[in-house]
Amino acid sequence: MASVAMTVNGKSVSGEVEGRTLLVDFLRNDLRLTGTHVGCDTSQCGACVVHVDGKAVKACAIFAVEADGSEVATIEGQANADGSLNVIQQAFQDHHGLQCGFCTPGMVMSAAALLKENPKPTETEIREYLEGNICRCTGYHNIVKAILAASGQDVTAIAAE
Repeated sequence: MASVAMTVNGKSVSGEVEGRTLLVDFLRNDLRLTGTHVGCDTSQCGACVVHVDGKAVKACAIFAVEADGSEVATIEGQANADGSLNVIQQAFQDHHGLQCGFCTPGMVMSAAALLKENPKPTETEIREYLEGNICRCTGYHNIVKAILAASGQDVTAIAAE
């Protein structure tokens, strides 16, 4: 067993894990932060995206011990301080960027990382950035529209789908 300590959503946490414990499993099973989803366990779908030290990471592709000492942000930490949805979450709701919701946490976390790197991305840049996130319901159009809206860009000319 190995000891891990990290800051998750601004709170210090620690635990004992096997060396092979994935970060996604530590977050979900040990910390009960179940918003980070497990979709494929092979780093293909993006449902488990979290931020580790400010970078988007697929939590099924990193061991918990690799995040020891790190700052980790999950979907549970994305809301505003008063509990209301942040601008990205609100845009996903307003522009119907989710359907079943399974991929949504990973999409929101990826969108946050993209907008941090590129505050005004084009539609093409958004689609390229989301290549590692799979959604089986939406067809991506409204996800892209939501991210454009969250970036403050006008989306009124974009047709609804």
